This record gives sequence, structure tokens and C-alpha cells, in this order.
Amino acid sequence: MSRIGKKTIAVPKGVTVTLDGQNVTVKGPKGESAWTVADEIEVKQEGDELSLTPRSDTPRARAMWGLSRTLVDNMVVGVTTGFEKSLELVGVGYRAAMKGDALSLQLGFSHEVDIAPPAGVSFAVPKQTEIKISGADKQAVGQIASVIRKLRPPEPYKGKGVRYAGETVRRKEGKKK
Repeated sequence: MSRIGKKTIAVPKGVTVTLDGQNVTVKGPKGESAWTVADEIEVKQEGDELSLTPRSDTPRARAMWGLSRTLVDNMVVGVTTGFEKSLELVGVGYRAAMKGDALSLQLGFSHEVDIAPPAGVSFAVPKQTEIKISGADKQAVGQIASVIRKLRPPEPYKGKGVRYAGETVRRKEGKKK
């Protein structure tokens, strides 16, 4: 039995959930999300709660049960409060700035790196060395954060690079004489 799959999903006020066969559409103040649940999972709405149950006891149905519940819950959370990731720039001359809605990064290359936000994702630069990525889709926010981090991942000798807020970088000892 899936411990995550057994939990029901509370639908807050101001959020509407539409079930059309296996298609689940969630509308809220921060936007709209839609996803098609796997055929092995049955979705039911009772009042202001959603519950997901497997149709059979196959290994695939059990595997999709918890995944489907988590994805639908992330859709509900995304349209109500949204998701946010923070990145830090560590290094001399490393800085970020906004150019319209695009993000412009100086990461020690001979050129600036400009990144346009994907649909439903927005950037904010509270400080030159801090980037906040926010949006209603958890996967899209995490994906663009990962793309930005891969431009200059933190290196182990001086710790320079782009890192997630709160990430600890394991440092190596330098060359000995």
C-alpha cells in the first residue's frame, strides 16, 4: 500500500478542480494546470477533497498511485501558493541583472549569458548575487533552476559558481608544497 497515495488532497477555497475521465484540470488564483492521470488510477472528488485509488493490484498501478497523487497535489499547491527556488552567485565579478523579463548573467565568461523565462515562470533579482525563480509549475521552476546552475556549477577548490540557496559545497584542499 502506498502511504502517499492513501492521503487525500484538500482543495482550498478559490480553487476549482475539473475531472474529465483521466484528465484533471486545476484552476486557481496563480493560473491553471492540467494533467492526464494514468489509466491504472481512478480519481474521485468528494466535496472539497480528491482521492486517488488504483484500479488493480498490478506493480505498475501501485507505482503510479503515489506519483499521480503527488503530481495532482503539486498542481493544487502551484495554483494557490506557487513554487520558488533561490540561487546564489559566488565569485568575484559574478552577478545577475534583469533585461526586461530575461535574466542576464555575468559568470566569468567573455560574454553575458541571457536566459528567457519559459512560459509560467518568472525571475527576480533582489541582489546582484541572488536569483529567485517562481512559478506555478514545480517541474518547470526546478528545471530552469537546474539549467542556470549547470552554466557554472560550484567548483570544489574555491567554491565559486552558481549554487542553490543553502547548498553546501564540499571543499577540497589545494595543492601542497
